[in-house]
Amino acid sequence: MPQDHRYKKLHGLLEDQHTFPTEYLFKFIVPKNHEFMVRDLFDEGQIDTRPSSKGTYVSVSILITMHSADAIISIYKKAEGIPGLISL
Repeated sequence: MPQDHRYKKLHGLLEDQHTFPTEYLFKFIVPKNHEFMVRDLFDEGQIDTRPSSKGTYVSVSILITMHSADAIISIYKKAEGIPGLISL
């Protein structure tokens, strides 16, 4: 239930702050060996990566046109299954 509440709140914020379709920036930090899992979440979009200072982690930013708050939340839900992922 807490996750459902969190996503309900996020849905409201996205609807209030964006007019869809909109350019949306996803930002994640993930262990280097799981970067491909983040990339696999997206069929398109501009993907930028930056390794951590020790090279253990990578910051992944994806700028993509999203058509609804539900579509954005769907990406976040899929990303939850990636080991070690941090959503920013």
